[in-house]
Amino acid sequence: MAKIRVSYEYSEAEDKSIRLGLFLIACGILSLFILGFCWLSPTLQSLQSKPANCTVVSVLRPEEMFECVFTCGADCKGTSLYPCLQIFVNNSESNSVALLHFDEQQLVLNPKCSFVPPCERDNQKNRDSVLWWEDYFTKEVNSQSFICFFNQQRRPDDVLWRRSHDTSVLLHCVLWPMVSLLLGTLIVLLTVCARSLAVRAEALQKRKCSYEVCQDLSAMPPDRCGSKARDPLTTNSDPELSSPSRTLPLFAVPVRRRDREH
Repeated sequence: MAKIRVSYEYSEAEDKSIRLGLFLIACGILSLFILGFCWLSPTLQSLQSKPANCTVVSVLRPEEMFECVFTCGADCKGTSLYPCLQIFVNNSESNSVALLHFDEQQLVLNPKCSFVPPCERDNQKNRDSVLWWEDYFTKEVNSQSFICFFNQQRRPDDVLWRRSHDTSVLLHCVLWPMVSLLLGTLIVLLTVCARSLAVRAEALQKRKCSYEVCQDLSAMPPDRCGSKARDPLTTNSDPELSSPSRTLPLFAVPVRRRDREH
């Protein structure tokens, strides 16, 4: 039996859908790598800090001034000064005095001070911002306990007032790359499955048509199928017998030998 050949080539729409799926898969993998490197690692480190109860021990403002960089346009930068504010607290986890910081970013920016103000061109504005926080912790917080975050392994002498990253950042870092990855995989799988089903349907249709032709040929009577083969006028190889000029006339009368002699 002859082998039925079916075209496996993808149409233009199927080719575009496969390219779209592969693009989404690549974007998902790339974004997962980038977000994992830029946000996931700092978030996991931030979540390692445990909450604790902190109480203000002392609020100090040394005479030392620190520089900060401000921007005043696309190509305009400058430096200004701000005073250092140090807030020492007692945390319940280690039961020791530690320096309070606003968050992880300010801890990395200036580990000697508790608060780094938004840098302004005017030094007085920077000073006023620091004095506001000094009054807040001196008068309003004072000896009241508040929640702080403490990491014994990384920085035992520092505590954080707020976390820079929380579980929502971790969720977004994993959720959206996985959505892109799964969506691209689903598009590719559906396109390939649809093409495979179409190929199988085409093969079955061709096989069905060939089977019906064979059934029609087998259902024909044998005398009808071989009538042409058994026709003496068409099958005889002698041209004289098959020629119409050599046939006998319809009313031919045979001549006797005796009449010929006379």
